[in-house]
Amino acid sequence: MADQKKRALTGLRATGNLHLGNYLGALRPGLELSQSYDCIFFIADLHALTSNRDAAAIFGQTLDQVATWLAMGLDVKKHVLFRQSDVTQVTELMWYLSCVTNLGLLEKAHAYKDAAAQGQDVNHGVFAYPVLMAADILLYEPDLVPVGKDQKQHVEMARDIAGSLNALYGDTLKLPQPMIREEVMLIPGLDGRKMSKSYNNEIPLFCDEKSLRKKLMSLKTDSTPLEEPKELDGSLVGDLYRLFGPADGYTDLKGRLAKGGMGWGHAKEELFEAVNNHVREMRERYVELRKDEAGLKATLAEGAEKARALSNPTLTRVRHAMGIR
Repeated sequence: MADQKKRALTGLRATGNLHLGNYLGALRPGLELSQSYDCIFFIADLHALTSNRDAAAIFGQTLDQVATWLAMGLDVKKHVLFRQSDVTQVTELMWYLSCVTNLGLLEKAHAYKDAAAQGQDVNHGVFAYPVLMAADILLYEPDLVPVGKDQKQHVEMARDIAGSLNALYGDTLKLPQPMIREEVMLIPGLDGRKMSKSYNNEIPLFCDEKSLRKKLMSLKTDSTPLEEPKELDGSLVGDLYRLFGPADGYTDLKGRLAKGGMGWGHAKEELFEAVNNHVREMRERYVELRKDEAGLKATLAEGAEKARALSNPTLTRVRHAMGIR
């Protein structure tokens, strides 16, 4: 990786199928950053353990992510793609950070508060999630961390935790900056809520055409009769079409719906065509890549070696500052 470039870091949990929200919120922005930044991409399998008890699924979903990044065109010779658990330095740094993190800070985490409010069985992994995420970020000294609006708090907490360690031990850790892409802050799911596997409202990124069409045809719309005018603005169909349709397509579709004589079913068909055209070539590459598990594992091994080399200077500096010499 070239020293003169700034560094960006992106991580995604190995839980369930990647969906259109993941694509717009993390995958595509990460790939766009790779044009001007040295990028580090990691698959957060350790984070997945807080809720996923299916060992085979976690490993399979890890390979799914590798194939996805490659299908999208990520150049793993220029950038780093690895599995979180392959770099054990992150769990060592997590312990050092834990020792300077106030309990009250962790109690403010949105994910923990939501889980507790819903009466879920909150394990220590859920409670300590922000500390592991802070270690993920701080270990590689990124300048920029692109995240969704719901993850901004975790980057801010990473800065707070790093600040606590620096206050005690001197200027040891670099503070990263979050980057929120306003136009894709909230990707709606099938029911209008944020697209999320936990809501079971996601649209898988690389499902087959038949499944994709079925998902999109199930989008919630009003019951306005066919002959009546319809408003595309503010509708689920419109929100998704704006993200995937051609530049002038939204205005055209909006006008035709407003005239009446066009049903939501027709609009959903056009949305399906827009989404399918967008993902078709990537999906075909993904299907081929996913068959080569040996190749995907080799990619992970190469990435882990690069990631460990990047992590060592930070961990050595923290050890030295805290007296672990």
